[in-house]
Amino acid sequence: MAEDLNVIILDKDENSRNILKNYLEETGSAKVIGEFADFDAGYDFVLRSGKCVVFVDVSEQFDKALSLIKNIKDNNQEAFIAAVAAAASTDTVIKTMRAGAREFVSKPFIKSEFGSVINTLKQEFGNFEPAQTCKIISTFSNKGGIGKTSIAVNLAVELAQMSKEKVALIDLNFQLGDVATFLDMTPAFAVDYIADNIQNLDEEELLKTMCRYKNTSLYVIADPLNIDKSKEITAEQIQHILDALKKMFSYIVIDIGTNIDSKTITALDNSDLILLIAIVNLPAIRSTQRCMELFDKLGYSSDKIKLVLNRYLENEDIKTSDIEEVVKQKVYWKIPNNYLTMMSAINKGVPVNEINPESNIAVNYKEFAGKLSDYLITQKLNKNYNQRELTI
Repeated sequence: MAEDLNVIILDKDENSRNILKNYLEETGSAKVIGEFADFDAGYDFVLRSGKCVVFVDVSEQFDKALSLIKNIKDNNQEAFIAAVAAAASTDTVIKTMRAGAREFVSKPFIKSEFGSVINTLKQEFGNFEPAQTCKIISTFSNKGGIGKTSIAVNLAVELAQMSKEKVALIDLNFQLGDVATFLDMTPAFAVDYIADNIQNLDEEELLKTMCRYKNTSLYVIADPLNIDKSKEITAEQIQHILDALKKMFSYIVIDIGTNIDSKTITALDNSDLILLIAIVNLPAIRSTQRCMELFDKLGYSSDKIKLVLNRYLENEDIKTSDIEEVVKQKVYWKIPNNYLTMMSAINKGVPVNEINPESNIAVNYKEFAGKLSDYLITQKLNKNYNQRELTI
């Protein structure tokens, strides 16, 4: 039998609270255990309520409501937060989801549609885990030397700084891994040790085997110190590592090697997004075309693949439209060619935003991380909306 929802409503509008309360209770599967016009009192009640669904109206004092959502998420990890607002823009929805809301409901409430809203909430709540749903982003190319490690490192740093959530960065380029070098790290443990012991590591122990980057929420798993060790790592072990990390991290960024084998395919299969990295020259474009053929054989949807042009210069001989025609994929993002800033960052073992945060490439990475985060949130919202459309 499905678990009933214990619901708390935080809304300054009494009429709105009453309508929401009536609709919830009419479903027969939700019980309102508290309703508050005073958000401070409501917040204290939520902290004492354990596992619950919290409807938070964000129509007024938006910034304060966002802060409330974040505090609830941080201090009651069993609370499933649904934001509520009238005439909400896409930007409003994305900001509330970033703050920690897991669902968004629009006002005015429509009774004929509310049953499907509750069905979605019950499904989400039934599968709800305290940690935020993890998203896996991989950088990939079957051609070396085009900067995918730089992209993985700088993207992971920006996601950690932007989200303030825990981000894992994994080096699965077993032969030529450079993630630790790019961040000037000397990890005590590497992926081979974690692979051998993953079945016996609890969350606390697993986190201790990872190397934290300075005083950030970014944690790194480095490539094996001994190349021979990489041959012993299996695809099954990689699956176990990803399964464990998904319970602990909001984002996982994977720098995948160029070899196509079962380990690579395991990482690609688990990825929510694959950043297919290319540069603007004929050999790289041809390699990118081969990658797209591989992805087609693996059954990946076009939405899962994001074509990224690295070291991009305006007025290239080969036009973006030409690349898109050959590869059969739209260019999702362009990273500018800033050789001096990038090489300075690599040589000093720091991300580009520590060399010059105002440089075009540092700004570009920050915007790239924001776009990817917003895209993943929007995909979740669209999925929930489509499920409701089918239910109605």
